[in-house]
Amino acid sequence: MVFTRTCEATRFLALVLRNLGFRAIPISGQRLTKRLGSLNKFKAGECNILICTDVASRGLDIPSVDMVINYDIPTNSKDYIHRVGRTARAGRSGVAISLVNQYELEWYLQIEKLIGKKLPEFEAQEEEVYLLSERVSEAKRISIHKIKEEGGNKRRRSGDDGEEEIQKYIGSNKNGKSSKKTNRK
Repeated sequence: MVFTRTCEATRFLALVLRNLGFRAIPISGQRLTKRLGSLNKFKAGECNILICTDVASRGLDIPSVDMVINYDIPTNSKDYIHRVGRTARAGRSGVAISLVNQYELEWYLQIEKLIGKKLPEFEAQEEEVYLLSERVSEAKRISIHKIKEEGGNKRRRSGDDGEEEIQKYIGSNKNGKSSKKTNRK
């Protein structure tokens, strides 16, 4: 499971991951029927990555989650506990990884304070990042184009080309995130 802060981000990230060859599906608080359909596809194994907002951190019956990735750090520290609690259910072990940028550091420090321990940092290998960045950039470009295409008719009527909404998806603050890794047992 990959947690983002907004419904728009779930859709964008799912598109990017699909363009990279992953089987990802978004789930958010919008449209109950789509939410149930996405959840069923994830449970059935049709999609092995569920991109979600905090709507999926509580109250959903998802028995087996091996990994939780906090793509966006939650603004409320307790939401972090619910998110990472999706792993390690019924005695299983799991991994939680948080991607942290300079704008989210304060929220991350609040999480460490709440859980009473410092989370280990994982240094990304610069060479690996550079090797993958071109593929990821191309997947983002294709995803942005698809979102603009799909939303174009509504926006043209209102005189908006959708550029502001696209910037919410890709936010420049995602560049250069460092990741921190938390092992759950």
